[in-house]
Amino acid sequence: ALVQKIPGGVVLAGKLLHKAGIIAVRHKADILTIMLARIDQSLFFRHFPDLRLRHAAQREQRMCKLLLRQAVEHITLVFLFIDGFFQEELSVLFFDSGMAILNALPAGEWQYSCLGGVPAMMGNLRYGTSVIGVGTDESACVAVLARPDNPVFKTKGLNPKHPGVFGSPEDVRGKTILCTTVSSAHFALTAWLDAVGVKPTEVTIKNMDQPQALAAFENGIGDFVALWAPHMYAGTDKGWKVAGTPNTCGVGLPTVLMGDKKFCDANPELVAKFLRVFLRSANMLQKEAPESLAPEYCRFFQEFVGKSFTPEMAALDIKTHPVFNLEEQLALFDGSKGQSKAAKWMADIAEFFAGVGRITPDELKV
Repeated sequence: ALVQKIPGGVVLAGKLLHKAGIIAVRHKADILTIMLARIDQSLFFRHFPDLRLRHAAQREQRMCKLLLRQAVEHITLVFLFIDGFFQEELSVLFFDSGMAILNALPAGEWQYSCLGGVPAMMGNLRYGTSVIGVGTDESACVAVLARPDNPVFKTKGLNPKHPGVFGSPEDVRGKTILCTTVSSAHFALTAWLDAVGVKPTEVTIKNMDQPQALAAFENGIGDFVALWAPHMYAGTDKGWKVAGTPNTCGVGLPTVLMGDKKFCDANPELVAKFLRVFLRSANMLQKEAPESLAPEYCRFFQEFVGKSFTPEMAALDIKTHPVFNLEEQLALFDGSKGQSKAAKWMADIAEFFAGVGRITPDELKV
């Protein structure tokens, strides 16, 4: 078994059951791994703020409650909804933010939750939660964008460590940036500012939710905007250009699955079943061409959320949110040659929290 503790309470520990394709829980903090790929963060809460799927509540044996931030947080969840799995096995709750999910934990309202790496880190520091697996590296689909006439695009690769990043200190200092703070977009913005040599205190950051930021920037407000997918795609469709992403800035940005440790300890067979189904969906996503999956993806959003996606946007969203199979999950957590990739991702997020004053130096050392 592989057991690894990394910053922010992230634990990967599992006994690999190769024939069954699952990872089993064995003891306290011996939690699991899972892959998920993030999609739109606002659609579900906007259309179904109180949605609960309650078939599972009538069963004596069930896989309990899966809590999602504002939306179905991962592409694999979309295809499991299409497959009808959740209606049979899970009660699904939707909240308006990652912190709202975390605040529901003391009341025992959930057993699993899907979050971005940024709120998940705060969850561990404030509520003792643990990340139980990496979903995807979404570092290529959260971006700082600017209008095409912005002078920032005259300079590329000023920092030799980040040749794909646009901007210079002179182009960025004193500017106004629209961003959802303490989020993946804020993390991306901070990484970009660091890459171009500008401190967060040298710019004005206006806190807005993603739809609001998208609309405000379209109306001429702000010099830059930080957006995650699919809002990022909407921005590029309007002709805005990408100045930088976490990927071009050399940092990872994972999405994660969290589990209630007490529940996982008491019900390892249910958690293993949960993981096995997700692994099945992830394997399918890796094998199928995104274009072939796009029609079901579009149908799901139209019927379940009332949101229209073009096949091209659906395929792009799938392509930019790669999922990980079981072997790839283990490789992400392999620390045999030093700090693992997953550890580096979460350490970067911890540094981000310290940089914006949300955690103390002592908490950063945890």
